[in-house]
Amino acid sequence: MSDALTLLPAAESDAAEVLVLQRCCWVAEAISNQTMAIPPLHEPMDVVRAWMPQAWVLRDHGRLIGAVRAFADGDTWQIGRLMVAPDRQGEGLGGQLLRHIEGQAPESASWLVLFTGAASERNLAHYRGAGYVDFKAEGGLVFLRKPARAITRP
Repeated sequence: MSDALTLLPAAESDAAEVLVLQRCCWVAEAISNQTMAIPPLHEPMDVVRAWMPQAWVLRDHGRLIGAVRAFADGDTWQIGRLMVAPDRQGEGLGGQLLRHIEGQAPESASWLVLFTGAASERNLAHYRGAGYVDFKAEGGLVFLRKPARAITRP
């Protein structure tokens, strides 16, 4: 990561910027999947603010360019809301965010799980390339998982 990039735990004060980035990023997903019924497009500010303690933000000279969140659900580390500003996609930032959030999984996690739209080919290729395998498809979504033991912890 360059000196200009900072990856920090999200603060409540990041919520407004995260909401804007989230809506910006998921418009492309809505187009690819031909549906506006995508939760990140409709999450209100109070919901985004509530998950800030579970998130990390990536900034470049102060500008929010990425974010990701995760939480433990039994023996599963649920990864979600992985986003990179459209003008910064293709630079490996999504991979950096994914590796970072994987490394935050508690020792008790057996699985890392995430999902994306069934027509989100770029996301699917990225996740599969990172070692995730499909395990369920429903409601226009593909759920992928990877054993937690497959990650390198910091």
